[in-house]
Order: sequence, then C-alpha cells, then structure tokens
Amino acid sequence: MSALDQEQRKRHELFTKDLLEKNLEIRELPDGYGFRFPNDSLLSTALSEWATLEQLCCPFLTLTLELHRNQGPTWLKLTGENGVKEFLRAELGI
Repeated sequence: MSALDQEQRKRHELFTKDLLEKNLEIRELPDGYGFRFPNDSLLSTALSEWATLEQLCCPFLTLTLELHRNQGPTWLKLTGENGVKEFLRAELGI
C-alpha cells in the first residue's frame, strides 16, 4: 500500500468495502477469483478506478474487467501466480 498516497489509499479502502458488498457471486478460478456484479455504468466506472489503484499496490495481480454484451453481468477477475489465491482470501476476506 506504500505505492498509494494517503488520498489514493482512502479511496481504495472505500472502494474495496463498497464494491465487495455489491458483488453477486464470487467464483474460484484456477489462478484467482472472479467477482460478478450487476450491469451498471456507475459501478463499472468504480470498478475500473478500483482496478487502477489495485494495480499500483499489487502489481503481481492480473486484473480483468469484463463487460458482457446485451446488458449481461460485469466480471472482475483477479488472477496471478502461485500464492495469489491465498493472498486474495486474506486481503479480501473470501
């Protein structure tokens, strides 16, 4: 988290708490986790900003934001190498 300044850190913490409460499903992936969210343009914007901040503090993660066609769900996937699933479980409480 030292990669973020104080304002970014506050914003990241608020986003993390708020966004995790809005997920509809958490799916375990072979190399991480996927989070399904409702299709909502404001939520997608917030997820994008969160992913940008997350990449600064955790550059070992691969973050994928999928916006599905026909008003389908939005998926945020957090993946990486060995140990990433354990890290995400500890950091995100999943």
